[in-house]
Amino acid sequence: MESEVALIDGIRALKEEREAIILAHNYQVGPVQDIADLVGDSLELSRAAASLEGKVIVFCGVDFMAETAAILSPEKKVLLPAGDACCPMAQMVTAGEVRLIRERYPDAAVVAYVNTTAEVKAESDICCTSANAVQVVNSLDEDRVIFLPDRNLALYAARFSEKEILPWEGYCIVHDRFTPADVRAARARHPAAGVIVHPECRPEVIDLADGVYSTSGIIRHACTGKGKEFIIGTEVGILHRLGKECPGKRFYPLSEKAVCVNMKKTDLRKVCNALDRMEPQVTVPEEIARRARKAIDRMLAIR
Repeated sequence: MESEVALIDGIRALKEEREAIILAHNYQVGPVQDIADLVGDSLELSRAAASLEGKVIVFCGVDFMAETAAILSPEKKVLLPAGDACCPMAQMVTAGEVRLIRERYPDAAVVAYVNTTAEVKAESDICCTSANAVQVVNSLDEDRVIFLPDRNLALYAARFSEKEILPWEGYCIVHDRFTPADVRAARARHPAAGVIVHPECRPEVIDLADGVYSTSGIIRHACTGKGKEFIIGTEVGILHRLGKECPGKRFYPLSEKAVCVNMKKTDLRKVCNALDRMEPQVTVPEEIARRARKAIDRMLAIR
């Protein structure tokens, strides 16, 4: 069996040959995070896809992330090493459904979480991530906002807005599983630890947390905060980066079951194969990409 060291050497050589950039989401497995040029959340990686130099983007994440990179960087070839790595939440709303709800609420703005397909983004007014959802909602002129597909993120944004927010009934299958009982049990195991959770969690879980942040926000808070121990309410892949970037602190998963199987489909062998074969490639039809980019660019303009 090929060693990890040999795979890493092969990836580095192919990366140089292909003039490639490797982007990895915070939920990827440790070895994949370690070989990436940038590890981050959806907002950071979206911006990086549009700004970093290179002819090829290897996106270690799930399908909608690679689509976003392809939309923002049409001159680059975008590869998704695990071609079947999808986001179940992104599949919970379709472009046709967005058109229907627009007809029902013609006075409402449509905010699409980046965890959506390119077709859904193309039907929306603006995109958002978990890091900037509140800012995006409050930037709009409309008093009524259709927020899709994550109901939990919609309800979180509503806490900080006077707008009427109409949530779509989608959810993240990882974050939606967390319960108040999980929080109480984790606090009992680690009484000195603060609890920080992702805004995709249910409202009753958020109510019991000490802080609510996107994945990159969790990392910043944990590394710069005064606490020495933290219970982390998001996908367990983030613990690898926390351990590297915040030495001397202790981190515990809110639940050991918080695993996104799709994020875990990417490994070093698939990254190497993608660079070697230049596939699987992710493309977006030009007309859909043009319309979707308007919604993404509008989000990226908000600082």
